[in-house]
Amino acid sequence: MVSLQKFPSVHNACMLNASPQQGLFRNSPNGRGPGFIRSEQVSEVSISSCQDRPGRRQFLAMGSTIAPLLLMSYQTPTSFAAESKKGFLPVTDKKDGYNFVYPFGWQEVVVEGQDKVFKDVIEPLESVSVNVIPTSKQDIRDFGSPQQVAETLIKKFLSSPSQKTKLIEASEHDVEGKAYYTFEFVAQAPNFTRHGLTAVCIGNGKFYTLTTGANERRWEKMKDRLHTVVDSFQIFNV
Repeated sequence: MVSLQKFPSVHNACMLNASPQQGLFRNSPNGRGPGFIRSEQVSEVSISSCQDRPGRRQFLAMGSTIAPLLLMSYQTPTSFAAESKKGFLPVTDKKDGYNFVYPFGWQEVVVEGQDKVFKDVIEPLESVSVNVIPTSKQDIRDFGSPQQVAETLIKKFLSSPSQKTKLIEASEHDVEGKAYYTFEFVAQAPNFTRHGLTAVCIGNGKFYTLTTGANERRWEKMKDRLHTVVDSFQIFNV
């Protein structure tokens, strides 16, 4: 088993999960998405242009058929892809080779040492973060069992020294030949307790860590959405 403590600055990169951080909001370059064409507008165009011509009914029928296709063509790739998971938005990092979804309404923030962070602006403990660091290993199993890796990450990197931690569950699963470890844990501080979920995997010469979570008092309300986030995490070859 190889020690995870050899990784540089992982502790600083993962401290978002140990305490609330506000970060800096990163606004999109375009504050508004593309416009949408309503189906009644298409029908009105068909009526006005064809009412004095033969075959008006055929044109009207064509208008009602074409309208949904026009709506689809005006959607951005992100909004169209999000339809597969209602209430979530997708993230794809083509440079580092990973993707996941996060709950609609969370905002992207900039946190030093993190590759991606999205969080709720009202509940600061509700967030998802991705950390990517280089590694010479080819498989997450080279670092030990799910329990061993989880215990090390929780105690050394996903909590502060003052917090009391507990591993609830750790497991392994394969996706397209890649081994993933996922685990659930709690980190208790004097004034709050965070209930977290983490997925880790190795590929592209990188060690990937995705962590999401919420305040313990909101766990029952948020747990299904957070499981959707951690279960959606996948890496791909770049």
